[in-house]
Amino acid sequence: MNLTTEILSQQPDNVLAKLRQADRLWLNLRSGNIDTSEVVTSSSAIIGESVTDIVICGGTLGILLGAALQKLGWQVMLIERGILQGRKQEWNISRQELNTLLELELLTPEELETAIATEYNPARVSFKEKEEVWVQDVLNIGVDPVYLLAQLKQKFLQAGGTLLENTAFKSATVHPNGVVIQAGEQTIQARLLIDAMGHFSPIIKQARNGVKPEAVCVVVGSCAQGFPENQTGDLIYSFTPIINNCQYFWEAFPAKDGRTTYMFSYLDADPARPSLEYFMDEYLRLMPKYQNISLEQLKFQRFLFGFFPAYKDSPIKLPFNRILPVGDSAGGQSPVSFGGFGAMIRHLKRLTNGINEALIVDRLSNKDLVLLQPYQPNISVTWLFQQTMSVEVGKQVNPEQINNLMSGVFAVMKRLGDDVLKPFLQDVIQFAPLTKTLPLVNPKLILPLLPQIGINSLVNWSFHYFNLALYSGLYSAAKLVQPAINNLSPSQQYYYHRWLDAWKYGSGNDYQQD
Repeated sequence: MNLTTEILSQQPDNVLAKLRQADRLWLNLRSGNIDTSEVVTSSSAIIGESVTDIVICGGTLGILLGAALQKLGWQVMLIERGILQGRKQEWNISRQELNTLLELELLTPEELETAIATEYNPARVSFKEKEEVWVQDVLNIGVDPVYLLAQLKQKFLQAGGTLLENTAFKSATVHPNGVVIQAGEQTIQARLLIDAMGHFSPIIKQARNGVKPEAVCVVVGSCAQGFPENQTGDLIYSFTPIINNCQYFWEAFPAKDGRTTYMFSYLDADPARPSLEYFMDEYLRLMPKYQNISLEQLKFQRFLFGFFPAYKDSPIKLPFNRILPVGDSAGGQSPVSFGGFGAMIRHLKRLTNGINEALIVDRLSNKDLVLLQPYQPNISVTWLFQQTMSVEVGKQVNPEQINNLMSGVFAVMKRLGDDVLKPFLQDVIQFAPLTKTLPLVNPKLILPLLPQIGINSLVNWSFHYFNLALYSGLYSAAKLVQPAINNLSPSQQYYYHRWLDAWKYGSGNDYQQD
């Protein structure tokens, strides 16, 4: 009996069975056995007047957007396949990012403080006992999803929103003047369908047509009691060499009911990659050394596991009118981040304003809606970073290659200061900090990676790096002519605002330090 079976079989809620169920999904993905059932079709028939403006499928993060749009006066219907409620595990984020919830008036300052379950400082970055980097106020806030979603759900309903729980999305038919959605036993007509169903949305699986992701982040972990008092955290930490073509990274932080520790690794979806159960075994084997504690001293509150795919063809461009993917459905997160709550919060104001404007000017074709999920060079440049933190199956490399590189890069960013370090740790790549960092990294750390990276990846990265500089310049220039846009028609203003957003977010200029 392995450690995973021994320990997880003693936990409530069938956690071992859930791990093995997730493992079957991971195996299907690696094997290319991906369901691509047709759930979206098109029709040329004109339908009657829509009963609602917006239908959002996927409530866990869709409620954020739904509450914001309902507050603006649109009639929103939210569909959730289960009960709309938050999980017990906190969502980690930086405090300044939460200001979006205040700016959109989704929470009061008092409610926001209540939603914050934990706060810690400082956080550490370190690789194989090399130089430690400590930072303040980065991803150090733990938001209570149970409270947050309960508040948003209440406000959404009070504002006149409609919530259908225990109602799974089945299909959608796009018509010239609306979209007809089948969900549970319901048939709903709307002007716009928003897909917030995540990485494994049936709409997105149909659109991607069985293509495997180019990158995957596998994550396993737990929240447990019994650790010594520790109000610091780890953002990214490693203490082992490359094992089985995997570099294990760790993170840890205080939680409301214990301490959370994760182990994660960047991979491709090769069929030979290990199972989630293997990674959980490795986590349980190595965690005592990581936290200097025995498993017998711990009382596990819950276990966490999953895998997060990333596609180079992202954000995805749907061929359908009147359907907009958001959050993980759109695939807009970088291949080195988990997406989810943090990514949704970062883009919430942009999406709220953009969707509002699209509905006002009736710009709901796929060519119009794709502007709401634009190409962002500051995300695309991170594909090269993901490659340097992963190893192909069967590839023989220096076991310390990744640790040495990461340690060298972060040592440079530490010298350059928080203006360089903090945005990078929050998955925001900006042209000036990146340009300052790269020439200072020891070439001896980079040269061994060139055969692994390949010329095509370097050329692609150079293209995105050039666009990162271009978008930075375009955003600065566009702000100078902004007063003149009042002379444009409403439709022209829609396009201008979307390009302005693309340049702003695509250059990382949406990021603000405290």
